[in-house]
Amino acid sequence: MLHLRLITPADRTDAVVSAIESTVGTTHLVVLPGAAREPRGDLVLCDVAREAGDELLHELRQLGIDEDGSIAVESIGLSLSRRAEEAEEEAPGEPADAVIWEQLAESTHEESTLTITYAAFMILATMIAACGVVLDNAVLIVGAMAVGPEFGPLAGVCTAVVQRAPRLAARSLAALLIGFAAAIAATTVFSVVMDAVGLFDRAQLDDPRPNTGFIWQPDPFSFVVAVLAGTAGMLSLTSARAGALVGVAISVTTVPAAANAAVALSYGELGQMWGSAEQLLLNLGGIMLAGVLTLYGWKLLWSTQRGRWKRVLPRR
Repeated sequence: MLHLRLITPADRTDAVVSAIESTVGTTHLVVLPGAAREPRGDLVLCDVAREAGDELLHELRQLGIDEDGSIAVESIGLSLSRRAEEAEEEAPGEPADAVIWEQLAESTHEESTLTITYAAFMILATMIAACGVVLDNAVLIVGAMAVGPEFGPLAGVCTAVVQRAPRLAARSLAALLIGFAAAIAATTVFSVVMDAVGLFDRAQLDDPRPNTGFIWQPDPFSFVVAVLAGTAGMLSLTSARAGALVGVAISVTTVPAAANAAVALSYGELGQMWGSAEQLLLNLGGIMLAGVLTLYGWKLLWSTQRGRWKRVLPRR
């Protein structure tokens, strides 16, 4: 269930209440006239089944509540109410399959903004991966994949394409490109320093690396895995199963490829550098392609189902 807290202009409260009451899967409606002070208006509270949340939010935005009032949404961890159970049963579909597009756009907006913290995580993840590359240590590679924050901007690009949001697309691409550029530059300097103190050696990069050699030698499986990971990642975001993102993060070699490119660049190994760059671009492209197609498919599925439900289910 989702809990909605609305501040509505007094002249639109009746329309808001009507929209809530006519949406299948809503309950616990509370109206407090004149309770809001900033902005001024009425306070309206209600719970809605996740499956019906997107439709209700769309209607509320059409009423201009987001412009002249406020719409706050939060997930309910526990609701001990028979009426809440009945509301969830009334709403068609399953909560885990529901897509709240406004929530998705908001979450990707936060995760795709270029910040000092984001850049720091990118740089640190790439440096960890550089150690894994030189030592041929798969554990360090997996750890670097988990630390890397690059899926946020990737999801932002996919959401922006589907939602036709050019500002989100520009912000996400900037975070992605500048983040990787900064990480590669910092890791190249890091590799030079590590070589100077004797912790990195060019021979380690040139020796056979059975655990990490695939990073700079892309093949068709690289693209296949990226597509599968991109699909899984977008499904985890739309269904609010964020735990699956950890699996997505350690499935693709974006950060390790950037790290291998940086180390190779520091030693002038142009062959490995370009191979790593190809691996990086292949993974980024596969994830974005899969993410966009997944969101388009999900959007089409839900619009088709919503149309079917409106024909079958009476409005309350």
